[in-house]
Amino acid sequence: MKSYFSVSNEVRQALDGNKPVVALESTIISHGMPYPQNVQTALNVERIVREKGCVPATVAVLNGVLTVGCTAQQIELLGKQGTSVTKVSRRDLPIVASLGQNGATTVAGTMLACKMAGIDVFATGGIGGAHRNSEKTMDISADLDELAQTAVTVVCAGAKSILDIGLTLECLETRGVPVVGFQTDDMPAFYTQKSGFKVDYRLENAKQIAEAIEARKQLGMQGGMLVVNPIPAEYSLDKDFIDANIDKAIAEANALGIGGKQLTPFLLDKIQRLTAGQSLQANIQLVFNNVRLACDIATELCNLKSAD
Repeated sequence: MKSYFSVSNEVRQALDGNKPVVALESTIISHGMPYPQNVQTALNVERIVREKGCVPATVAVLNGVLTVGCTAQQIELLGKQGTSVTKVSRRDLPIVASLGQNGATTVAGTMLACKMAGIDVFATGGIGGAHRNSEKTMDISADLDELAQTAVTVVCAGAKSILDIGLTLECLETRGVPVVGFQTDDMPAFYTQKSGFKVDYRLENAKQIAEAIEARKQLGMQGGMLVVNPIPAEYSLDKDFIDANIDKAIAEANALGIGGKQLTPFLLDKIQRLTAGQSLQANIQLVFNNVRLACDIATELCNLKSAD
């Protein structure tokens, strides 16, 4: 029988040896940035993880196999194929796998792979959530339901600015997902440090976050934790400037009838062009920032296991 799941030897050895592993998604490669910046960013992210003493585990579907721990050549392939690669969330995985296709995993798809592999910490740019007017359209990302049922901690720069952040937080509360601010009381808004909405809890360091993750596990609670990490101040965009361009991008998407899983890639690309590349540079830097924090959390988790 064909195997639809694979973990690289490096990742497996790290997990078996209690060495910190940080998972990375692949939708940011194929749908989040243009080529070649997407590949350069992905490879730089893996370099940062290694410099922090951790093992990177980029997740993607390759020829129908959900792969945890992609090679540089596989990352290059995903980057070059770009938006022709299927975005793979939980619902898409069995179809893409059975057809033997390539796929770029979303936050939800990557979390599912983390659970299968035994990885506790996953770093991304921003999570999906409730889109604007989703109280009417019901356009709410599967990322939120995955956070409710899969015990993986996701480190991000908040929900993407194109979303309804207040409604996204309400959806997370309903699903019992704690939103922890790293050294912040305010929910970040991806390109900006603050959204005006409050997080559930503020924690000051990676050790505290790791202890909260371990407590959740010891209590036998299902679901994960969302750790929000504001973009560094020097890369944060002016809120009025980015909001105005987001409004323009959303208006164009509505006029063109673009929705579903095509909406987010369209908006990110449009915003990048409207901001003359400023949003892309902000996106890259916030990812780097999230990865560093995720490495610190993964390391503290391993320290807690070693102390037991």
